[in-house]
Amino acid sequence: MRERTISGKRRAGWLFAPATDPVPRGQAGGAAFLRVLLGLMWLHNVSWKVPPDFGDADGGLYKWTAFAVSHPVFPPYSWVVEKAVLPNIEVFGWGVLIAESALAVLLLTGAWVRVAAALGVGMSLSIGLSVAEAPHEWPWAYWLMIGAHVAILFSSAGRAFAVDALRAGVGSARRLGLLWGVIAVVLGGLGALGSAGDDPLAAKGHYLRAWDLMISVGRYNLAGSLVLVLAGVLLLVAARGGSAVLGRAAAAVAAGAALTLHAQTGFSDPLLGGTATSAAFLLSVALVAAAVASHSNVDHKKKEVSDR
Repeated sequence: MRERTISGKRRAGWLFAPATDPVPRGQAGGAAFLRVLLGLMWLHNVSWKVPPDFGDADGGLYKWTAFAVSHPVFPPYSWVVEKAVLPNIEVFGWGVLIAESALAVLLLTGAWVRVAAALGVGMSLSIGLSVAEAPHEWPWAYWLMIGAHVAILFSSAGRAFAVDALRAGVGSARRLGLLWGVIAVVLGGLGALGSAGDDPLAAKGHYLRAWDLMISVGRYNLAGSLVLVLAGVLLLVAARGGSAVLGRAAAAVAAGAALTLHAQTGFSDPLLGGTATSAAFLLSVALVAAAVASHSNVDHKKKEVSDR
């Protein structure tokens, strides 16, 4: 019995440990690319999980979940969806929104990568069991989603461009902060340019996306764009100067904006003109900023040692 307990603790420890096992640089980079790609997939798709009712038979999460009943893949799963999930879609919908937002944030930032990968396997399986037999669906898409997350689970996808690398002491908080700071400033600037001339508090802000290829980082009106720029500037200065205070300020600005969007989306017009995708991206900026703030002293000490 004791051996089982120890084995269970080891497995849990491995799951929560940084995914940074030593591998060739190209292998780490390839795994990081797949991780970010999966993060972008979840980031885009979180936008249409809209509370409080999460859709109906004509659209939204309810419609797609109901395919598990009308076009069953695995009858026992269909029974659970029919009897437990659909009658309580409001509760189920919040669970999906939280889980998919967490996947987007953790995979994009490379934080607790193995936990995210395991969650991604479960979510991909759940989605596949719901819609793989629905009209115009390609069942192999869900096999590939499961396989991609399994590959991440057993890779070193947290070794490059990742918070996991900071947790393991093999990455630079300065470089990660500068990278994400530039991304936030550029995207916020594009949002501000795109929303120029519009109502600065428009309910639906400028859509930041890659053409129509289902790659997006959300919507931002002028106010939302400027908040994103502010968080990015604070993160850049914090990373460049090793300031934990400014890093925490960047995290607070981004996290506060994300929580504001979550509190308003589906209930009232969002002041920042965003969606759940916008909120997840802002949470990603906040997580990186918090990690940079907590590891800035480590980078500073490393620099002092190298200077000697």
